[in-house]
Amino acid sequence: MQAVPRRVPGADGWARRWPLATLIPAVLLAVAILCLATGGLLDATGASPVPRDRLWAAAGVVGGVYSLWTTVQSLRAGRIGVDIIALLAVVGALATDELLAAGVIGVMITSGRALEGWAAGRARRDLDALLQNAPHSAHLYQAGALTTVPVEQLVPGDRVMVAGGELVPADGNLLGDAVLDESTLSGESRPVERTAGDPIRSGAANAGAPFDVMVTVPAAESSYAGVVRLVEQAEASQAPFVRLADRYALWFLALTSAASAAAWAAGGVSRAVAVLVVATPCPLILAAPVAWVAGLSRSARRGVVTKGGAVLERLAGCTTVLIDKTGTLTTGHPTVTDVVPAGPLSADAILGMAASLDQLSPHVLAQAVLRAARQRGCRLLLPTEVEEVPGRGIRGLVAGQPVALGKAEWVGISGAPGWAKAARRRAALDGSMTVFVSVDGQPAGVLMLDDPVRPDASRTVRALRRSGIDRIVMVTGDRPEVAETVGAALGVDEVLADRSPAEKLDVVRFERHRAPTVMVGDGINDAPALALADVGVAMGARGATASSQAADMVLTVDRLDRLGEARSIARRSRRIAVQSVMAGMAMSLTAMAIAGFGWLPAVWGAVWQEGIDVAVIVNALRALRPQGTELRLDEEGTSLTRRFQAEHVVVRAAVEQIRACADLLDRVPPPRAAAEVRDLYRLLAEEVAPHESAEQDLLYPALERLLGGSDPTGPMSRAHVEIAHQIRRLGQLLGEIGPEGPDGEEIAELRRLLYGLHAVLKLHTTQEEESYLSLGDEPAPAPPGSDHRSGGVTDPLACAPPGSGSASNERAGR
Repeated sequence: MQAVPRRVPGADGWARRWPLATLIPAVLLAVAILCLATGGLLDATGASPVPRDRLWAAAGVVGGVYSLWTTVQSLRAGRIGVDIIALLAVVGALATDELLAAGVIGVMITSGRALEGWAAGRARRDLDALLQNAPHSAHLYQAGALTTVPVEQLVPGDRVMVAGGELVPADGNLLGDAVLDESTLSGESRPVERTAGDPIRSGAANAGAPFDVMVTVPAAESSYAGVVRLVEQAEASQAPFVRLADRYALWFLALTSAASAAAWAAGGVSRAVAVLVVATPCPLILAAPVAWVAGLSRSARRGVVTKGGAVLERLAGCTTVLIDKTGTLTTGHPTVTDVVPAGPLSADAILGMAASLDQLSPHVLAQAVLRAARQRGCRLLLPTEVEEVPGRGIRGLVAGQPVALGKAEWVGISGAPGWAKAARRRAALDGSMTVFVSVDGQPAGVLMLDDPVRPDASRTVRALRRSGIDRIVMVTGDRPEVAETVGAALGVDEVLADRSPAEKLDVVRFERHRAPTVMVGDGINDAPALALADVGVAMGARGATASSQAADMVLTVDRLDRLGEARSIARRSRRIAVQSVMAGMAMSLTAMAIAGFGWLPAVWGAVWQEGIDVAVIVNALRALRPQGTELRLDEEGTSLTRRFQAEHVVVRAAVEQIRACADLLDRVPPPRAAAEVRDLYRLLAEEVAPHESAEQDLLYPALERLLGGSDPTGPMSRAHVEIAHQIRRLGQLLGEIGPEGPDGEEIAELRRLLYGLHAVLKLHTTQEEESYLSLGDEPAPAPPGSDHRSGGVTDPLACAPPGSGSASNERAGR
């Protein structure tokens, strides 16, 4: 894998800004205009006609020579290009002494090509920005000092300093807090905050104070290097629709020849020349490429890098989508969703013991647990005498107490006690995993782990269906029971579980035989299927390099809903390209008919054609702009969505605590049950209720102004009322419970109320994230346990303050 080439100001930067394909037409256009204008000035002053005619003829020759050159290039490539029509028009005008017409035609030819180069450059601006902003150098710590070295020299383990305004040179882990501008990677224009330990990607700009990064991969394998390679491939690609001009050159040339011959027979050679002038199919030559490149630029601006206009065209025609589950429809990071105590130890104590033990584990999930504990500010104790057996579990001493976690038999659980049986049954129903914990040789409880569905997954499925996708299939190597649960929640048409990479290929072949197919995945095992599909889409923000290289399109931001946006951009680009071509060709054919009757001289025919060129290019550039139907909040509304997205992390943690509290009511002594419910009520009254009230008072008015209509947020506002009512009922019920704790009937009433509140609050929070908070164009809030900023894991259960020793944990497959 080659390192990203360094681009420095000079010849290379000048050549990129002014490539020959753009520079030559621009220079020829300037020469043609100068000749035409100077000849016109001589004619206006009554000077001798000889220099005037020579200048006009020179302008025509300039255009004719350029048309000859492009025609020869087409013939060498085995194609009959439509430029031959323009060449015939110039030759005819010069042969009939229509020198002014020849000069105007020369300007028309060169201006058309120059306009194409300008428009393509304008449309490709966002792609070029990705290439030009590639990191070139890094400040490396060597022998206690900072040394500036090329990024190609960085290796994993190097420590580098990123100064203010500079780009992160390679992927790595933060060694301190930072504020980053990730707009070139994600399309989000606002700075984002990162904390120590967060993974960050190369290409992000330091928008704050200097910070240090520990490099984890070589620069050549970093995120930005991959994006640059994809952009370079996109620039080298050409959409099939762009070649329509050549595809239909034969019949159009025949039509033009017949029309000009008829005009010659009816009114002489000058009329035939006039037909040739307006017959030049510039709309077909110019409009399609500009529209597709504009679509590429628009998608790149939204964090979707596409390998050429051909991919966008295929995407616009696909009607089937195959989607992998883990890491694509789900976050790909299992999280602790609940802790079920089996004895006197509290959930916090169990988590603290487990997380402390995990500090010496190389297991990837252990690292996620430690990151979660640090994010919650939990204090961890150093374990001793640690022993880990892959596939079974880990054990050791924490503060002198024996602690073990892993499979049931590993931690000493025999038989099927009621709490363990209930946990396994719940895991089977929810598609979750269980990890058992013992302390001092006695069963302490079980950790429930889940791989949450992405908050934007349901929204993406709906967007795909609205865009014309009629079949969505989830293809995964996961267990059928887990896959069916996720598929049912998202509403896909079919779930194909327990599929190997070879079987995924068979699925792609079958679906391609039925209809054009998109495959979406993120792992190395998805790479063959991505390469085989009509359009392969890789989740490149965290996906494997192999899948990104095999894919035709890469989502460089960790948001699945950008797939729906890419599909909409592709369909709109195709619609605009076809519209521009058809409208331009209709105007050209109309002009041919008018010229054939002798009503449009060659000079004015050239002016007419020039106007058509400008019109179709301007129309094709509409693909750069957002679609008019897109609803986005203003800056004030977007700041509110950011605020409430952050608060939803706390709300989702409260949702899980409601369920956990309801589950343990009859498994602990009544006084402790009352204390647990009172702690939960304080959280609901002090955090959740004010959050829901603030949403109603601040966010919902902004949404109503955006959505319009009569009470568009009415159903969601009703949920706010119901949540507040249930929290008040909980407080009233607690007021009736004495110091001895709840009795049997009170426990039943508490459980009914808590389960109801859990269902309402969880559904309401999910609906807000999918339907409302996404309108602020910010990354979707993380589901319980996941850090949307870094792809890490956060414990959804509240940790005790520092010093209590509590923490979080998750473990699977030991």
